Amino acid sequence: MAERLHGQRPTLEDVARRAGVSKSTVSRVINGEPKVRAAVAERIRGAVAELGYVPNQAARKLVTRHNNAVAVVVTEPQNRLFVDPYFDCHLRGIRQELVRHGAQPVLLFIEEQDDYPRVCDFLGGGHVDGALLFSLLADDPLPDMVEQMGLPAVFGGRPLLGSGHRSDVYTYVDADNRGGAREAVRYLVSLGRRRIATITGPLDQAAAIDRLDGYRDVLPATPPRLLAQGDFTVRGGADAMALLLDQAPDLDAVFVASDLMASGALRTLRERGRTVPDDVAVVGFDDLTPIAEVTEPPLTTVHQDIEEMGRLMARMLCHRTSHPPLRGDDAPSLASVVTPTRLVIRDSA
Repeated sequence: MAERLHGQRPTLEDVARRAGVSKSTVSRVINGEPKVRAAVAERIRGAVAELGYVPNQAARKLVTRHNNAVAVVVTEPQNRLFVDPYFDCHLRGIRQELVRHGAQPVLLFIEEQDDYPRVCDFLGGGHVDGALLFSLLADDPLPDMVEQMGLPAVFGGRPLLGSGHRSDVYTYVDADNRGGAREAVRYLVSLGRRRIATITGPLDQAAAIDRLDGYRDVLPATPPRLLAQGDFTVRGGADAMALLLDQAPDLDAVFVASDLMASGALRTLRERGRTVPDDVAVVGFDDLTPIAEVTEPPLTTVHQDIEEMGRLMARMLCHRTSHPPLRGDDAPSLASVVTPTRLVIRDSA
């Protein structure tokens, strides 16, 4: 049982006396420094447990210069974040890894232009050790902002940078969106489908652009009537599918750039009396099992390990905050990661 000394909260000095070491040695062990003999470190941890000592976080921050907090910045409406399984998987992976490193996620939303100053004031205010940012749009100011304030950051997805930006300045984790889309469309071609349409995501996001490029790698001469843009939502997929059927009633397959949109497309096809996959084969992207396994029919889709990508983002950021990279022209390139994808075949194609 924890011992209470003098009727007061135990201090660093109390722990040092109990363990028979100096205050500085206790401080090194509490702050995770490795240069303390194992037996001494074990004795100090025992004294901490016996006394119920809790480090003063404000004082600890002065020593370690760490807040043990990481900002997770999402440029999406809050209501979408909590109903989209993609973000649920991503945030689960991020949280698991941050907890493993003793860090707390702080969730920040950017829904409109006025949110940027508020979020940047927080990021630059010394409240967090770094930032994880995803769902950024084309020419989003956030990459420049975090770079200028010197805040370590890792991006979920390749940032869409304007001219004059060095891509090696930014570290990101992404899936092989182009390769996965290419594999999906090649599969539809192998099934003998000849009028293959696509529903894209919003083309101010890198993932949507890369998936459209993968489609065009296989079908470079696709007429405009076989292309429709969605918004990565169920409703967006349903509306885009309706537009495609109006423009190209003879289509026999569709590659959809997300599972949420694919579920909406399946609903529209059913309402229009088209059977899947006999009349129209459908392939999605993400392999969100809460969606892909319960659609009617179950969805053939491109798998990306979304939860692992979140863990990898957090792991890379924690490494950067523990080992800050050099800055300036002599700084080494920070390796970004593109994770593999694979096609998961179910009944829709």
